[in-house]
Amino acid sequence: MKILLILAHSKRRGLFLYRFASSALQPSLTLAQLAAITPEKHDVDLVDNRSSDIDFKWDGDIVGISSLTYAANHAYEIADKFREKGKTVVIGGYHASALPKEAKEHADSIVVGEAENSWPKLLSDFENGKLKSFYKSKPVDGNLVPNANRNLQRNVSFLSRIQSTRGCPNKCDFCSIASVETNKFRKRPIEHVIKEIKSLKTSSFSFDDSSLTIDIEYTKELFRQMKPLKKKFSCYGNVNVLNKNEDLLKLSKEAGCNTWCVGFESISQKNLDKSNKRNQVNIYQNAIKKIHKYNLRVKGLFMFGFDGDTPDIFDATYKKIKKWNIDSAYFSILTPFPGSNLYKRLKKENRINTEDWSKYTSGYVVFEPKKMTADELFNKTNELTNKFYSLSNMIAASFRPNYSSILIAPTNLLFNSIDKSFVKMRMNPYE
Repeated sequence: MKILLILAHSKRRGLFLYRFASSALQPSLTLAQLAAITPEKHDVDLVDNRSSDIDFKWDGDIVGISSLTYAANHAYEIADKFREKGKTVVIGGYHASALPKEAKEHADSIVVGEAENSWPKLLSDFENGKLKSFYKSKPVDGNLVPNANRNLQRNVSFLSRIQSTRGCPNKCDFCSIASVETNKFRKRPIEHVIKEIKSLKTSSFSFDDSSLTIDIEYTKELFRQMKPLKKKFSCYGNVNVLNKNEDLLKLSKEAGCNTWCVGFESISQKNLDKSNKRNQVNIYQNAIKKIHKYNLRVKGLFMFGFDGDTPDIFDATYKKIKKWNIDSAYFSILTPFPGSNLYKRLKKENRINTEDWSKYTSGYVVFEPKKMTADELFNKTNELTNKFYSLSNMIAASFRPNYSSILIAPTNLLFNSIDKSFVKMRMNPYE
């Protein structure tokens, strides 16, 4: 069969820059993994809608569309157009997994959760005229996750993305990862991960794992085996664990790590506790110092709009992160993504203001905050972003004493500029 796999994406203002940056620096792992699990007898074409337009004159058998929540409306538009032309359409991804009945209104079949088992079965059923409306499989064993097939990707990539583990046992209130990967933590065999890293054509990549600090011994052994590969990478980790494991930090540096992405989320311990986020705010500064000790960057992720947040949380956060010397930061507006406990709670409380999914970018206010207005939450998040990413701040962060050297400062400035671009583009409205 001829199969078209699409990563749906809504277009933004500043289109050329966004298309280039998003596809080159954040290539789609989803498409590459889907290509890998598609039986070789089929002819597969990939379209990353961030960088490529969709040809609705495509002549083939079945169209598979994946999307996050913010692009769900656009995914439905794509699906409707292909169905009007008589094509069979399948939709999967985080949003469809969270709201499969909604997605089914625009597709012939829905893949709920991970696709390693269900996608090949779906294709076989389609060939035999027995396509089902919904396909859902149990969490895939880590041994069965194949190396991604990047050979079909059209766009130029400066970075790659891989996964070494799936699932997250933590159940943070705002997280929707479980809608696809579940809370069952699984590990790929290290030899499989090493083989995939060796196959990468780029010198740098990022781990797409929810966290590389869930199974410390697994990660340490992975890092040990990565040392000879001479690749540079970034990864996610929990601040509590990083604070207690300097040997992990040391090994990560030796393996080629340049950045730890850390979900600090809030400087309020009450916010974290109520969200079931197991961070300890009182160790944030010490953990950052330890990460910097090994010349590793800290990319901090923060959210605003928790029920305990008041308008003064923004200035307080800025003062803290300046004191802590965080290298870069992503400032998001708390968003109740379908599939998360937060979505269920706010919907029950009648506090969700819109289900226009294009607004679910983490840059809009889509619910009613408790201790500030929606306008305050939106404007102050943007103000903090502009303030943190001022040119003077970025330069100062790039030449930070006791961490950077003048030799790596230009690289840090480049990282900061890229981070600023992605944060600002996420905050800007879609066309």
